[in-house]
Amino acid sequence: MTDNDRGQDRHFLCEAIELARANVAHGGRPFGAVIVRDGAVIASGVNEIIQSHDPTAHAELLAVRAASQKLGSPDLSGCVVYASGQPCPMCMAAMRLANVSQIVYAFSNDDGAPFGLSTAALQAELFLPHAEQSMTIRHQPMLAPGAEPEPYATWKKRQPPVARSDP
Repeated sequence: MTDNDRGQDRHFLCEAIELARANVAHGGRPFGAVIVRDGAVIASGVNEIIQSHDPTAHAELLAVRAASQKLGSPDLSGCVVYASGQPCPMCMAAMRLANVSQIVYAFSNDDGAPFGLSTAALQAELFLPHAEQSMTIRHQPMLAPGAEPEPYATWKKRQPPVARSDP
């Protein structure tokens, strides 16, 4: 990592932190996120859980949604997400699904824990077997032996053929 990279990281982290500060001033939770591609901000978001009554309205998710809309694609390859706080497991999964290339965050779960803002316990629970988690999770098979899940099979048939690059 070069000094320029560190300087850019600090610059965009300061933007994410400022979004978090402004969100708190407007009654929201202290989280902001900025998505950058090729050194330019393409989207940002703040935590809107309180305002929207939507438990998924995290800063990172809202920024990913905005970036995908702006780019016209769910693929955010080449993008860096700068977040004021350590992303929760839901946000991490969404950023992986979007092919975000890098995530940089300012405040860790340890920093947030004294304020009730850590998701470390949730993350640890998600690694437990389903039977050991606090929420009931169970699989109810709906297929006859040897059958395909019809919605999946129908979707697969509608996908364009994948180009092969044989040597």
